[in-house]
Amino acid sequence: MRFALVTDAWHPQVNGVVRSLSTMVEIGRAKNHEILVIQPQDYPTFPLPSYPEIRLATTPWKMMKPLREFSPDAVHIATEGSLGIFARIWLAHLRIPFTTSYHTRFPEYVQERLPIPLSWGYSFLRWFHGAAERVMVPTPTMGQLLNQHRVHQKTVIWNRGVNHELFRPRSQEDSYGPRPYWLCTGRVAVEKNIEAFLRLDLPGTKIIVGDGPARESMQRKYSEAVWLGYKFGEELAKLYADSDVFVFPSKTDTFGNVLLESIASGTPVAAFPVPGPQDVLKPGVDGVLSENLKEACLSALKLDRDVVHQSSMDWDWDACFQTFLSHLAPIESGKFGYQFNEFDSPTILPTSD
Repeated sequence: MRFALVTDAWHPQVNGVVRSLSTMVEIGRAKNHEILVIQPQDYPTFPLPSYPEIRLATTPWKMMKPLREFSPDAVHIATEGSLGIFARIWLAHLRIPFTTSYHTRFPEYVQERLPIPLSWGYSFLRWFHGAAERVMVPTPTMGQLLNQHRVHQKTVIWNRGVNHELFRPRSQEDSYGPRPYWLCTGRVAVEKNIEAFLRLDLPGTKIIVGDGPARESMQRKYSEAVWLGYKFGEELAKLYADSDVFVFPSKTDTFGNVLLESIASGTPVAAFPVPGPQDVLKPGVDGVLSENLKEACLSALKLDRDVVHQSSMDWDWDACFQTFLSHLAPIESGKFGYQFNEFDSPTILPTSD
């Protein structure tokens, strides 16, 4: 199959969206599928205000030439950035079917940073996803959320997987100070609620893996924690396995790939009872969910690490890829032969809530 992936989230960004999408591309190419990735590094970019690690393409209309030449059997738009927005406008204008996916709770993230009503964010989502044949969501909870806000009625589940060869139980080493080790990985940003973890009065050592716009201020304020920046591959996997509990303080994630990486390593999770952890974890088996995050942390310490590891075996990337393929919307042969003037794109604005 030949399919195109349009995404504003791609390397060198480090996050769960990039990890999921790049894994899909790796698996697809290994299975001899032809995949065109339209991503920001192919174009001039500018940094997202207040979030310079994320760069948006300034000339997204230039994607038209490679897409026409590739003439895919299907197109998937993964994100709501400049590339995704232009692809949505262009394909809808041509009446070419496409699918989208919902990775990030966009309205909630924007509201954390700017005084913008949630209704405005969901109005934008209704416009963006409304033209898609179907919207892929990671969990039933996210599908219900989009239906509740009238974003799209055709939501389908596209789950996630974990690399069991990399993330696995290992012998633990005491490398970072007194135990227990409380690990938190991911983007260091206000919407991730990391400070809720850092404020906790816990025995042992808190370890933060990741970077982001809030790291400098948080590291000054919580200098007693171990701040390691980004870690990858074996080094990251060893950190998961070395830790006693993985703490996931976010209340705005749609899924949380890091949850799978932790339990695959045999490390139990402490989290709030919110979408993401509620969909991934089995409370009392591989994690503890509580509005009292400290109690969740201390209770998670008591879970059996072998049982935690076994619970991760249900999550498989190959099955995830096959599900993704089954949800794509086929394009009629020859549709991309239409010559569309790059300066003639229609102006379409989000409707009011």
